[in-house]
Amino acid sequence: MTATTTGPILVTGCSSGIGKAAADLLVKAGHLVYATARRPETLAELEAAGARVLALDVTSEASMEAAVKTVEAEHGRVGVLVNNAGYGEYGTIEETDLDKVRTMFETNVFGLARLTQLVLPGMRAAGAGRIVNIGSMGGRITFPVGGYYHATKYAVEAITDALRNEVRGFGINVVLIEPGLIRTQFGDTAMGSEAHAPTDSSPYAALLAASASSTTGGYDNPMLATGPETVASTILKAVEARRPRSRYVVTPAARAMIAARTLGGDRVWDTIVRQQFKH
Repeated sequence: MTATTTGPILVTGCSSGIGKAAADLLVKAGHLVYATARRPETLAELEAAGARVLALDVTSEASMEAAVKTVEAEHGRVGVLVNNAGYGEYGTIEETDLDKVRTMFETNVFGLARLTQLVLPGMRAAGAGRIVNIGSMGGRITFPVGGYYHATKYAVEAITDALRNEVRGFGINVVLIEPGLIRTQFGDTAMGSEAHAPTDSSPYAALLAASASSTTGGYDNPMLATGPETVASTILKAVEARRPRSRYVVTPAARAMIAARTLGGDRVWDTIVRQQFKH
């Protein structure tokens, strides 16, 4: 596919990180890009680069409807939807505030699902379209202190797999991107959410400390983590490929961990986790 055949591309969560890098690269490749964020004033750089900007809060029905209607009014349909908006709320299963978990699911899962529902009628009518969901290696592996975040990404895996086979007959491709550790504000957010737990008195204090150390070390390690531009390049590939893969795993470390979990089973994986989270 080329910039003239994809149609307009709607990207969520473009204020920073993967979304910002992806929108910028797609614009540079000649695509018509609608870069969105809850606060459109954060999109000034992308607008200056040539993107069209819209306010879009994936936890607001009115906001999602307005954004899709704007694109459809100007171009008839959304050609490609890149569901990127998301964040991590970390903590132990016992201690994490479930209201915070519900809010994370609204963004990571239900927002993605509802925005997908809104763009599909236009894509079906056109007999073409592409949906690119940004998942995570965390949708196929699970670490302690991240259970609820992993649950959102496992849900994205299931939604993507079901949707791919539901809409193929309408000429719509569905792609899942599974990044490993990416150096963005995501790591800082995860560390902040872990801090919500009462670590001084928590029975999980040692585990939380080990998790914080492992998280910091992982994002600081150039052998394990990479920049958002790497994911942006993969998104561009998924958008432009005539026959895109169903999945793209980003970073060698992510591929290795997914393989260890898949091939090694629970016993091998639990051994890896115990070594990584010694406390």
